[in-house]
Amino acid sequence: MKTQLIAPLALVALLFACGESTAPAADSAPDASAPATAVGQSNVVDDESQRNVVQVAVASPDHSTLVTAVKTADLVNALSNAGPFTVYAPTNAAFEALPAGTVEGLLKPEKKDALVDILQYHVAVGVYKPENMKDGQVLGMVNGGNATFQVKDGQVMINGAKIVAVVPAANGLVCVIDKVILPGQ
Repeated sequence: MKTQLIAPLALVALLFACGESTAPAADSAPDASAPATAVGQSNVVDDESQRNVVQVAVASPDHSTLVTAVKTADLVNALSNAGPFTVYAPTNAAFEALPAGTVEGLLKPEKKDALVDILQYHVAVGVYKPENMKDGQVLGMVNGGNATFQVKDGQVMINGAKIVAVVPAANGLVCVIDKVILPGQ
């Protein structure tokens, strides 16, 4: 009985010992001609779930400047994560209302820290529905600054920017605003 069991086990061991390894050798370098593997939450392909806050912005023709800024600041993966986030998303017109050259200047590599600071000032951790906000309520933003809500005659604003639309997302809420809000103002 023991010899009947040992023979198949020996055969299996022999097959494994002679088989080719599919793992690269420890001392071999990666193939430089192979395409780089995309990493990060933003690279997860899911055509069935609700869009995340980044995907909502990408799908909006009125937010192409914001999308460019988020990509330049390397914030796509962070904002694609589970959140929840409330993103106060300025329209293209809001960016165009800034002094000439402001957006172009912020998109330069040497201004990345300033761009990140401004973009993070447009994001709060949590879901903050405009209809639940009170006049004078202060909200902590991702960059460490605070923003203040104004509510008058049913119109909700954040630091003077009107919230003109609200779009739910898989990882939070996108509040479309008509003005770029700046830290310290």
